[in-house]
Amino acid sequence: SSSTLKRTLDLLGASIGLLAIAPLMIAIAVAIKLDGRGPVFFRQLRVGRHGRRFSMLKFRTMIPDAEAMKDSLRDQNEAQEGLFKIAEDPRVTRMGRFLRMTALDELPQLFNIVGGDMSLVGPRPLVIEEDDRIEGWHRRRLELMPGMTGPWQILGPARAPLKEMVALDYLYVANWSLWTDVKIL
Repeated sequence: SSSTLKRTLDLLGASIGLLAIAPLMIAIAVAIKLDGRGPVFFRQLRVGRHGRRFSMLKFRTMIPDAEAMKDSLRDQNEAQEGLFKIAEDPRVTRMGRFLRMTALDELPQLFNIVGGDMSLVGPRPLVIEEDDRIEGWHRRRLELMPGMTGPWQILGPARAPLKEMVALDYLYVANWSLWTDVKIL
């Protein structure tokens, strides 16, 4: 079936990717440790397929107590409709700025793919507070495994508002094909 083929391609792609970039991931881990205190990885609870929650991995790009500072920075939020983004976020480390600019902070999600929580391509897994805002037919975005990349990430750094992101995810799910995944990759 198509879903079995998608999962097989995800496992192959993520496994080969992890082997190929292992030296780079080790170098990033060392650089994060040299840049300051705290863990190498950042784990965040996200909402996945059929609403199941899982811990998504990223390389840590912020200071260790960044989540605790979020409320004090809400007045600087530049995003719309429930998202939280600050262009010059004071919580981001020097190494974190580089990792975000190059999207290298996303590489540990290959482990989420191997573990079966994510796919190479799919709807972006939202944090719980963002997912709580999604209602009605937009919930169908959860019918596919969330992806490391997907339809709205290819738009580039100018992020769309939450409603537009969810609509793009819904259209991706409703019209899913392996060819669409190949084009997105």
